[in-house]
Amino acid sequence: MTPASPALVAVIGPVEPALLAAWTAHYRVLGVERFHLAFHFSGNVHDAWRRQLLDTAQNLGLPTGQVSTGPWHEHTNTELRDQLREQAGPGWHLLADSDEFHTYPAPLAEVTEVAEENGRAVVGGLMLDRVTADGRLALWRPETGLDRAFPLGGHLTHRLLQGDPRKIVLALSDVTVASGNHRAPGRKPDPHTLACVHHFKWRSGVLDDLRRRVDHFASGTWTEHTPAVRTEATRLLQHIDRHHGRIDVSDHRLAFRHVTLDRLPDDWAAEAAQIHAAWRPPRQSQPGSTISSPSS
Repeated sequence: MTPASPALVAVIGPVEPALLAAWTAHYRVLGVERFHLAFHFSGNVHDAWRRQLLDTAQNLGLPTGQVSTGPWHEHTNTELRDQLREQAGPGWHLLADSDEFHTYPAPLAEVTEVAEENGRAVVGGLMLDRVTADGRLALWRPETGLDRAFPLGGHLTHRLLQGDPRKIVLALSDVTVASGNHRAPGRKPDPHTLACVHHFKWRSGVLDDLRRRVDHFASGTWTEHTPAVRTEATRLLQHIDRHHGRIDVSDHRLAFRHVTLDRLPDDWAAEAAQIHAAWRPPRQSQPGSTISSPSS
């Protein structure tokens, strides 16, 4: 039997120090004791911000030895993640980006134990995008708390951006996981026990990041393997422009509703299983494509 407590593996970009602190606290409450982290900073990140984030990590008792700088090629995250997984060693690895907060249907030790008993080497999750009550891309203050600042959860990623909402949230150390932690080739998670991956990406500053990503990938400054990332970013930017700088939380197709980190959303198991089974890549990667239907 593998150790009950998984090692958390993550590549951290230039997030707000307060978000890193909240992220760390969240996973420690879930029972994570070992963190294997790499920090990567592209050329636009000021030294002061980099120092502040690394100082925060050190104060939180997080490892800060693996720091890299340079272009954020599409393969950069995957290469760093796989190096970290090698360092983490045997057992279960919990995979979470720094804006992803997992909520599980049971304690982590039970989740991994049941997976092993059922002969599964991975546990899956489904992304739920968290936004403000009125769709503004707000500056988050830690005293407000994430649930209060971003009370709504909905399906922005796959219904608007046509991105893959599926995630591999836990994987045994010998399992290969694809880029973005979306799939584990040859492995299938139990679709009826999917974790909720609360996605707190839509904060102040994200639009500049998305525009930079589009520009760098389009120019070839950053290497991309497919246009999917650039296309998804373009869809979001176009949506924001159409809705005067906000995400349209009133669009029923995006299914925004009030959710919290401390429990799964109502009827999550059935909802997540249906989306997980039905999702397919968009037929064409065109930035101006229309929103997909709720069943996709």
